[in-house]
Amino acid sequence: MRQIWIPKTGEPEVLEVREAPDPVPLEGEVRVRVRASGINFADVLARMGLYPDAPPLPAVVGYEVAGVVDGVGEGVEGFAIGDRVLVFTRFGGYSDVLCAPAGLVAPIPDALDFGGAASIPVNWLTAWLMLVRLGNVRKGDKVLVHACAGGVGTAAVQICRHRGAEVIGTASAAKHERLREMGVAHCIDYRTQDFEAEVKRLTDGSGVDIALDAVGGESFKKSYRSLASLGRLFVFGVSSFAPGTSKSMVAALTGLWKMPSFKPLALMNRNRGVFGVNLGHLWDRGPELRSMLAEMLALFADGTFVPVVDRSFGFDEAGAAHRYIQERKNFGKVLLEPEERKSNREDARNAGFIPEATSRIPCEPRVLAVRSLRVWSSWQKPV
Repeated sequence: MRQIWIPKTGEPEVLEVREAPDPVPLEGEVRVRVRASGINFADVLARMGLYPDAPPLPAVVGYEVAGVVDGVGEGVEGFAIGDRVLVFTRFGGYSDVLCAPAGLVAPIPDALDFGGAASIPVNWLTAWLMLVRLGNVRKGDKVLVHACAGGVGTAAVQICRHRGAEVIGTASAAKHERLREMGVAHCIDYRTQDFEAEVKRLTDGSGVDIALDAVGGESFKKSYRSLASLGRLFVFGVSSFAPGTSKSMVAALTGLWKMPSFKPLALMNRNRGVFGVNLGHLWDRGPELRSMLAEMLALFADGTFVPVVDRSFGFDEAGAAHRYIQERKNFGKVLLEPEERKSNREDARNAGFIPEATSRIPCEPRVLAVRSLRVWSSWQKPV
């Protein structure tokens, strides 16, 4: 098998491809030949040494893949060789072969190709968890979505549209036209406009019902101030900690210094709520995650939802893929594909059509810490 390793922290080019023997599925596991692996910003932060939950380096990261079952361990029911599946990988997803507990595997609907399926587990479940499970988004709600053109953002837009909510999205100006085509009511250029002032203007001062913020730092404060009464803020990332492709402790610590802490009495008096969401800390809620995933997959199967995939990179292009994301060029999901699969897709495109060292995924999460960030997190300022 081939895997993409992070041997040490550094620029995107530090990523390297290594080969190892194919893993053998143990009891309760399935082995999957990977056709597409999703890239998430957490992978980027792990490469930079800024992700507290990352495994110790050297390591293979990656939370989600789609592929074909080619081996089944003892005691596995419901899966057979040849089945198309998507997998929650909890690290190890940057591999062209992996083994995973059957409980982290789900069948792919016929309506989805492998790339679309690999784009779903992390981004779509995160958006669904915030908007539906916790946020109870309803018809007529106004929802502020930061990084609206990203993986979670494009998922959130479709969920809001399905539930009848109005989206105000932040993104660079070049992405606004396509966002409007997707149904975003108002686009804000975060590079040239103050989104807090724009939200007040667009809502006649009343604010939004829900805000989704993975930017972090000062943005959390401004998103909170943009809420209406009974509004809910969801914080689920800190992309502002990595403004460039190299590690900057100045940027990370500045972001932590500007991070708000929310006082219970202020929340009570303003009738607002703040939720933190980290899908990687919900592995003990497997049945509930599978239930939410099944509900979403049914909506993909009937065409209500459509994956938004920007582009795929080969394993040897993993560094370029990370750089592409960090330069905020993507619209939707960015994927990694084994070279053979990517070559087949490129041959088909040129012809005028497009057809549809450990890789064992652990059962228990490993939660680690970046000590310097943990220390500074106690210095958060109140809102």
